[in-house]
Amino acid sequence: MRAELLIIGSELTSGEKLDTNGQWLCTRLAELGVPVRFTTVIGDDLDDNIDAFKAASGRSDLVVSSGGLGPTQDDLTRDALAKAGGVGMVQDDEALRMIEALFARRDRPMPDRNRTQALIPEGSEILHNPTGTAPGIWMRLDRAWVACLPGVPRELKAMFDAELAPRLRASGLAGRVVLGRTINLFGLGESEAEQRAPDLTARGRIPEVGITASDATISFRIRAEGADEAEALALIGPTAEAIYERFGDFVVGEGTDDVAEGLVAALKSTGKTIALAESCTGGLIAHRITRVDGVSPHFPGGVVSYANGVKSTLLDVPADLIASKGAVSPEVAEAMAEGARRRLGADLGLAVTGVAGPAGGTPEKPVGLVYLGLADASGTRHRRLALGPEQPRAVIQSRASKHAMNWARLALLGKLP
Repeated sequence: MRAELLIIGSELTSGEKLDTNGQWLCTRLAELGVPVRFTTVIGDDLDDNIDAFKAASGRSDLVVSSGGLGPTQDDLTRDALAKAGGVGMVQDDEALRMIEALFARRDRPMPDRNRTQALIPEGSEILHNPTGTAPGIWMRLDRAWVACLPGVPRELKAMFDAELAPRLRASGLAGRVVLGRTINLFGLGESEAEQRAPDLTARGRIPEVGITASDATISFRIRAEGADEAEALALIGPTAEAIYERFGDFVVGEGTDDVAEGLVAALKSTGKTIALAESCTGGLIAHRITRVDGVSPHFPGGVVSYANGVKSTLLDVPADLIASKGAVSPEVAEAMAEGARRRLGADLGLAVTGVAGPAGGTPEKPVGLVYLGLADASGTRHRRLALGPEQPRAVIQSRASKHAMNWARLALLGKLP
């Protein structure tokens, strides 16, 4: 089985937007035992789209396209597929009724232009769209089955699960089940993580294990193939257990979980609360943890104390301490953490102060120097980070926030020395 993706849209080829549909489709198709061998990103040009459909259908067994099914003049997927197949276009009455019903439910008049979304190539079928106006298309072209899905991610995912996946299973296109499991670590470098697990990442190993790094988070990606889901999971299980045994406290979660999810999980498991005092991170920690479901009982709030005066008035950091030690100092970091804990009535106070750059650094306190402060019932402590003057401002802020959250996570779990 050879599958191919056609990701359509000039906003993608111009770099204005990133393609996320392709990544998601590759993962979901692999789970069905249909590995993707080619991915082509195409702009909104009719001739290019025709050529892409012809090339893909001549070398692959399944072609899945994303985008180009809207009502505007640059939505060319329907026309391109019909011309690639040498057939005309026909109106699908069921599709038209679905589009009209959607506008009626939203109490809006249907523009005439939306009628074009009910046109499909002769000999094709529609794929129902439960959440939008763009029906998909299912058609045989050359050696391939072609599935055209809309570019809106929410619509594409719903249609894949409800329409395309069942067709692939029923038609026999789906093969052996391929499943993956991702275990995320923080606090180790990529090379150090691999040095601790050379046997797990060896080429040709079953199941296959790869290591990737993103914004200082290290991910072990386990991939296994089986006749069914149970067989694939049975192959993955022992390898996952080995990673947990070797890396223990470095593990922050699985799947899409990162340090923020790990911190919230620790708060939930301990029943504790945390208050924040952020200077150079500008509220990034608060933003990240409040994106995690269920944090509300554990996070009374935080203070973005960017100016020195705010550190004093809202966090009770003595002005003479800032004057003598500097805002970026272990003493001020500890005072900020204690002030946040006391003012907001939390079990744990967490603070960040540093030089995010690109300006503001000195030989004594260069760009990338960050101090963390942590306060709880037992007292206060600090930690120094040197995140590097060569890093962009956004990277320093992001990594400082992750290190702070991970430090708090370990403290809640009683894992700090």
